[in-house]
Amino acid sequence: MKWVLIIPHYVTLVFLWIAFVVLSVVAFFAILFTGRYPRPLFDFNLGVMRWTWRANYYAYSALGTDRYPPFTLAEVPDYPAQLHVPYPEHLSRGLVLVKWWLLAIPHYLIVAFFAGGGTWLATRSDTQNYTWASSGLIGLLVLIAAIALAVTGRYPAGLYSLILGLNRWVLRVAAYTSLMTDVYPPFRLDTGGTDPGEQPVIVSTR
Repeated sequence: MKWVLIIPHYVTLVFLWIAFVVLSVVAFFAILFTGRYPRPLFDFNLGVMRWTWRANYYAYSALGTDRYPPFTLAEVPDYPAQLHVPYPEHLSRGLVLVKWWLLAIPHYLIVAFFAGGGTWLATRSDTQNYTWASSGLIGLLVLIAAIALAVTGRYPAGLYSLILGLNRWVLRVAAYTSLMTDVYPPFRLDTGGTDPGEQPVIVSTR
């Protein structure tokens, strides 16, 4: 039933992602000329990504919780899925020209395998397709998890860790290509409850 219950979020996110794309263009030129990502735009766009991650974690990017996601751009500290991207005081004016397409090509190829035909954050302007798990490896693994949950009522721990690791990779690349950080995303699959070490994008779950 989650595909029905999540519809209000998906309808709202369509409009939020339209705003995200427009503000990302504004941020691009702001970074190009000033080296700074305007804080109000950063907070809004991070809020859209955070909202999307909560909805996807609840639904078919992870099926990680039965707790219904809140309708808010703000951080919700007690929600089972968290997304944190530290605000950058300065960004490279040169990198902004190439990092979202040229430098990210290797990651795009990898994430395309993870996400398949699904649209993932900040790489497409088609805001009606807000989830990155409509097909591909993540979608296949979540389908297996859904069958396991339906039959046993339990989420296999190893499968959960793998799915979360894949989602972390996607979200790190999304933050980089959305111009939110100059730190190149690592080629690493992090599994477990929280991200190890200090990364520019921290995806944590409980």
